[in-house]
Amino acid sequence: MKIICVGRNYREHAKELNNPVPDSPMIFLKPDTAVLRENKDFYYPEFTRDLHYECELVVRISREGKFIQENFVNTYIDGVGLGIDFTARDLQSEAKKKGWPWTFAKMFNDSAPVSEFLSPEDFPDLQNVRFTCHINGEEKQKGHTADMIFSVSYLISYVSQFITLKKGDLIFTGTPEGVGPVHVNDRIEGFLEGKKMLDFHVR
Repeated sequence: MKIICVGRNYREHAKELNNPVPDSPMIFLKPDTAVLRENKDFYYPEFTRDLHYECELVVRISREGKFIQENFVNTYIDGVGLGIDFTARDLQSEAKKKGWPWTFAKMFNDSAPVSEFLSPEDFPDLQNVRFTCHINGEEKQKGHTADMIFSVSYLISYVSQFITLKKGDLIFTGTPEGVGPVHVNDRIEGFLEGKKMLDFHVR
């Protein structure tokens, strides 16, 4: 199982971090050891002092595919949920300065909490889905997939030109504006079309 993530897929998020808007999808990976399920507690890593949350729509791949055409993408999805792409922002900034990959800023253990998955039939148009992220009861992120630079179907088609997708793979589709730091004892909640999908604590 792979976790395929998309960076800077919302213009306002790119702007808030003073990053250029990409002209093609920016892809990075997380290992399966990054997955944290069932709303288990997340333990703040010792190697960072600037950990940020990034709430994202996540889709789950249902079967093996490569060179997938956009008009067939819906037949390759069997679940829709939410995830948090935790980022050690200090490590990421240092890696950027050196021109190094973001590996340890993004791929560390439990850096990808994911919710349960709902049926794709509940989402007839994946480019018309709303989600929010709350920290300690306060709404911090308000996303709408219509604001994506690259659509879900385009992302899956694009990635499949380079990487064979397999059953169970997860696609983190990018985060909207409003990312920020988390601290020990924070409570993180994520809502997908008003339904609570994520609810866990930072320890």
